[in-house]
Amino acid sequence: MKTFRHPYDYDSKYKKRIAYFSMEFGIDQSLKIFSGGLGFLAGSHMRSAYDLRQNLIGIGILWKYGYYDQERKRDQGMDVLFMERHYNFLRDLDLVFDISVDRHPVKVKAWYLAPEVFGTVPMYFLSTDLPENDYLAQTISHRLYDSDTAAKIAQYILLGQGGCKLLELLNYKPDKIHLNEAHGAPAIFYEYYKHRSLQKLKDQFVFTTHTPVPAGNEVHEMLFLKKMGFFHDAPIEEIREITQISGEQYNLTLGALRLSGKANGVSKLHGEVARQMWNEFEGICKIDHITNAQHAGYWTDEALKLHLANGDTEALANRKKALKKKLFLEIADQTGKIFDENVLTIVWARRFAPYKRADLLTWDVDAFARLVQDQDMPVQLIWAGKPYPMDYGAISVFNKLVDICKPLKNAAVLVHYELALSKLLKQGSDIWLNTPRVTREASGTSGMTAAMNACLNFTTNDGWIPEFGKHNHNAFVIPVADLNQSVDYQDEQDLKSAFDILNNDIKPLYYKTKKEWQKIVQNSMKEVVPFFDSNRMAHEYYQKLYS
Repeated sequence: MKTFRHPYDYDSKYKKRIAYFSMEFGIDQSLKIFSGGLGFLAGSHMRSAYDLRQNLIGIGILWKYGYYDQERKRDQGMDVLFMERHYNFLRDLDLVFDISVDRHPVKVKAWYLAPEVFGTVPMYFLSTDLPENDYLAQTISHRLYDSDTAAKIAQYILLGQGGCKLLELLNYKPDKIHLNEAHGAPAIFYEYYKHRSLQKLKDQFVFTTHTPVPAGNEVHEMLFLKKMGFFHDAPIEEIREITQISGEQYNLTLGALRLSGKANGVSKLHGEVARQMWNEFEGICKIDHITNAQHAGYWTDEALKLHLANGDTEALANRKKALKKKLFLEIADQTGKIFDENVLTIVWARRFAPYKRADLLTWDVDAFARLVQDQDMPVQLIWAGKPYPMDYGAISVFNKLVDICKPLKNAAVLVHYELALSKLLKQGSDIWLNTPRVTREASGTSGMTAAMNACLNFTTNDGWIPEFGKHNHNAFVIPVADLNQSVDYQDEQDLKSAFDILNNDIKPLYYKTKKEWQKIVQNSMKEVVPFFDSNRMAHEYYQKLYS
């Protein structure tokens, strides 16, 4: 294999060689290797790194069945389909090598995505779906976030150890390896086994933590990880010594924080929360924050952007109506309901998870009934999102919303929430509803791209919102409930505040003071860029994390 050379001349400001490891990348609708926010973020990062001509490459996994295809059952409830994928735009490097999983050799093949295909940095994707492997080994790269624990750890080994071996074969010697979440942590131990130097590890690795939710910070039995090959061949006593983890359970995030040179949270608030979470543990690296952002060039409707720049309020409003009509064609196709582009349209769309409270507005049955029955200031409600395919609690919430919406003319639940539908929803809605319990949402980038498309955020004051949202100026922000009170109390207060703002601020503004509404829309569009454009974020990673 020839030594890797960047296919473009990189900017001297970004000359450090960076290898960016991520389990998922939301690059394009056609490349089904993403599940949600983490992938959307990583995809925008790869696009902006290319725009800025950074000396960076991306390494991920080529998921044969993607995450899953979200379908419907006969009663319109959610169904899960795993369909194999093939791509003619990925280049077969004719490069196959071995990794070790559960003390067995596994063959790995590397595929290449050239920058000109989607406007990203050079990217490599690893696959074990090879006839030389037995069926169990082939399945390692079948399903993103496999629900089987052993399979999941094998996937982490594929990304981490496989990514490092690929770098060796490419003779690509990165100045930094950037782990986007702890999934790729086996890379740390593969590199450690070469030199047995803790300081070299800290010079090599930087780490981004994305969630304060316990489920996102995985814990596994240390001996099980050792057996699987997570720590490569380093003795368990040595692993305990360098990670300072002496118990039977190994926390992936804590290990990454102790073995990396620098780390970051993904919003100012998340940085504070992460430091509070982890600073009680000795030996962790500094945790800074680099606020997430999204690629404005990919997400923003060009006509909206042009009308904003020209100060043409009427053209902006007319383009928004046209985009609403486009979204409503999708709603009609999926649900048989025809929506009205003149009606205030509210969307809740993201991964279904308990702390995100997808069905919050339905918890007050009487208030919800008044909302959907209002003839004077009507609303249209849309929900969309993909739960984890084995998260039956989240799927039951999705199905509950389907049942609630069936008899309603002005409410719908959509399937297939991926990049394409996400763009349709953001461009075709007036309000982007975001309801996580405060401090649980590390960043929550979907509202950024909604704002880029003349859609106003209606949200709890969590994640990126404290750095952007000003109530009745560029967004509608639900006041923070007393965080010292019980979760039930916080839910009750958030629900009451949400309906107060909806009925007293949002609906009257939309229907009775159109000029004021348009002013808030324009404030939102003007103020979300450039800070929440991923070009700023990609630059900041070089400035803060790679320096």
